[in-house]
Amino acid sequence: MAAINVLNHQTIDKIAAGEVVERPLSVVKELVENAIDAGADAVTVEIKDGGTSLIRVTDNGSGIEKTQIRNAFLRHATSKITSAEDLTSLVTLGFRGEALASIAAVSMVELISKTPQELTGIRYVIEGGVEKEEEEIGAPDGTTVLVRSLFYNTPPRRKFLKQPQTEGSYVADLMEHLAMSNPGVSFKFVMNGQTKFYTTGNRDLHEIVYRIYGREISAQLIPFHSRENGVEIEGLLGKPVINRANRSYEIFYVNGRYIKSTLISKAIEEGYRTYLMQHKFPFCVLHFQIDADRIDVNVHPTKMEVRIADEPLFYDMVKNAIYQALHETEMIPEVTLTKKEAHRGGPESAMQSCPEPFERSRIATEEMKKTISSAQQSACDRVQEPNAYYVSKEGMQNQHVMQAEPVAADIVTPPAGTPSVVTPVQMELFEDKILSAKARVRYQMLGQLFDTYWLISYEDKLLIVDQHAAHEKVKYERLMKHFKEHDIVSQTLVPPIIVTMSGREKECYVRHANDFAALGFVIEEFGGNEYAIRGVPLDLYGYGEKEFFHEILDELSAENVTGTPEGIRIRIATMACKAAVKGNMRMSRQEAEQLIDELLTLENPYHCPHGRPTVISMSKYELEKKFKRIVTS
Repeated sequence: MAAINVLNHQTIDKIAAGEVVERPLSVVKELVENAIDAGADAVTVEIKDGGTSLIRVTDNGSGIEKTQIRNAFLRHATSKITSAEDLTSLVTLGFRGEALASIAAVSMVELISKTPQELTGIRYVIEGGVEKEEEEIGAPDGTTVLVRSLFYNTPPRRKFLKQPQTEGSYVADLMEHLAMSNPGVSFKFVMNGQTKFYTTGNRDLHEIVYRIYGREISAQLIPFHSRENGVEIEGLLGKPVINRANRSYEIFYVNGRYIKSTLISKAIEEGYRTYLMQHKFPFCVLHFQIDADRIDVNVHPTKMEVRIADEPLFYDMVKNAIYQALHETEMIPEVTLTKKEAHRGGPESAMQSCPEPFERSRIATEEMKKTISSAQQSACDRVQEPNAYYVSKEGMQNQHVMQAEPVAADIVTPPAGTPSVVTPVQMELFEDKILSAKARVRYQMLGQLFDTYWLISYEDKLLIVDQHAAHEKVKYERLMKHFKEHDIVSQTLVPPIIVTMSGREKECYVRHANDFAALGFVIEEFGGNEYAIRGVPLDLYGYGEKEFFHEILDELSAENVTGTPEGIRIRIATMACKAAVKGNMRMSRQEAEQLIDELLTLENPYHCPHGRPTVISMSKYELEKKFKRIVTS
């Protein structure tokens, strides 16, 4: 038997660092979270070569006392908790006491820190976990940590890092998430000497999204707020027009901490369900405040996972709150004929004006009035941009509807022969919904276009209705109603289809037998593990009944959420699609009128069950701009 060795502390630290420090992103995350926990309201992060050669994090927080510097680099040394009982009431981002020790074990670290009470600060150098220097120096309040040559003493770890530009993109993504999680902190992010973005720290989440993602995204956001059962949610929901192809833009925070949670993602997507096309996901930025005794953040060293008590109740609360917020908002996509901002991020000129953390106190004292005046003017300018909608946090809390259309305009009559000039003014936020029975009396049916689209004039808008999507939506809602009432018509199969089920499939079928019956299947036991399908939904006769049955069974076996199973909804949507009038088919005006009347009775008339819009609109304002009848100032 081989001898059992007791490892020295350098080896232990390197092994432990593997869990905490995976790549430069991990280092930046730990250091920025420490800065925020120290009360900083300004943080600058600079990286070079993707963070492998240099990471510098500067903050204006409370600093570290001279006598505590060495302790800060010991494993499991922390100022955040004193005992296991404190884990149930955490209010800080960090608490494990592993970050600095793990970082120092695999890099060359220089720390400069000063508390407000001291006249001088401390410079401390530690390399590979071994102390090298400590000296007293002049320094501003706060802490600066420089991490050089990451993984210099663990070559295998360094070898498996990606290219510097890829590692840098990971850090940039993290910094964006940190900025949105802490709107009260001013962040500045510098990569290879170039400022990528900065935020002002004025607590306006909408402004941060504008600076990071640009005007096109920020103009399509709905303010959201909900409070129920000890859970408060606040943030921004993206309109369906900016749905994405993956979940990367489902951004949410629990008690200020950016996390990934399948439970929350599923709840958000379920709230968006009727607004999502297949394989599309919503854009949203949401902050969850949950009582500390109802969550467990001590799940993984990266602290990006949480467990939440009463998961089914929490799931339903989130789903219903999001659905209600979307349902109260007009969701007709606005067709714009003018060019929109295509690049990501805010104005380049704004990026250069972010002060370093140690300058903020002086600037706040000497230039308070000037700063406030400039910020107010800047916000005012953004509100007046066509196609962009910009509101303060206070405004977001008090408004339930955000207009996606271009602002309305007062047309100033110019001298003859000259184009008119438009002065933008904000539209009324609480107008009647366009797709409503109340507005229906003002519709003017113009006719059918390309045997697919119906054109409707409504006040200063042109509405374009997709007859297939509209009819599919109407059919889907009818079929869902029949499904819930067990009233879907079946088609008898002669001879029946015999299917063999595994033990797991049989258990799933028995659990969902009522769902299959409500969908229109007639199924009987045939002996052993075999079942006879004697009837299928009428609208799906000839689809490939055996494959169809197994598709539903496979989807149901993977689901564990409440309500109508997603597999069933998808199949009902397929039935509706097959039964609906198609494009390139003539409809009479009377049939179109009847279809629109029924569409307006639905809770969500804006999207078909696959997430495609049933109607889009084009404003008179946009048309007149295209024909040069008006020009913007």
